[in-house]
Amino acid sequence: MAYERGQYRLLALDLDGTLLNESSEISDTNAEWVKHAVDAGVTVCVSTGRGFNSALPIAEKLGLESPMITVNGGEIWTKPHSLHRRTLLDSSKVMKLHALAEQYPDVWYWGYTTVDIYNKERWVGDTIASDWLKFGYYTEDVQSLGEILKEIQTWDGLELTNSSPFNIEINPTGVSKATALMEVCRMLGYEMSEVVAVGDSLNDIAAIRAVGLGVAMGNAQDEVKLAANVVTGSNQEHGVAQVIQNYVLRK
Repeated sequence: MAYERGQYRLLALDLDGTLLNESSEISDTNAEWVKHAVDAGVTVCVSTGRGFNSALPIAEKLGLESPMITVNGGEIWTKPHSLHRRTLLDSSKVMKLHALAEQYPDVWYWGYTTVDIYNKERWVGDTIASDWLKFGYYTEDVQSLGEILKEIQTWDGLELTNSSPFNIEINPTGVSKATALMEVCRMLGYEMSEVVAVGDSLNDIAAIRAVGLGVAMGNAQDEVKLAANVVTGSNQEHGVAQVIQNYVLRK
């Protein structure tokens, strides 16, 4: 059966907790419906907090040659391997964020540079020399996470979100999936009203609010559901496929 594109021209998909199930896999159902969307002329854009290297295999598995948004908008790609724009996180701020992390022995932390990802078990000596994109903290100790958040909220120049209730993600001010999608639309000649954005975490909220149709996953954080126009099934229920069937394509 052939499907036609409806009113939306671009589908922006978060990966973890959205397109991917709890085993970090794309279900056959989701893959099938993403292909239907692409075949119908919809631009499918990966929009993730992941770095390029860990987002790329997913885009390749889906056969996508379309724009990609990685590290929450810190990088915008015209297509895989073709970098359009990169926004760096000041390395002196990364050193401060790292020093704060070290005060909490049980907190996991990581940082993306333009070439690699570093974490608590593997940190680089000379952080000043690296081009940083994003920093993050993870702990299920809600009190420690709250203390860290309260501290860094007083610092300038940082965009704070999360990709799970137990982490904090830090980008430079103004960097978000929403601003990245605006740039992708400018590149392609689309309007933001022609975009569907799907996600489950705080790093998806700005995009969900900014587009024509903002969709929260059934497993999304409550704040994300409140920001969305509609709520779809969970990432275990092929929620992305449901979005494509219900809102993006028509027979």
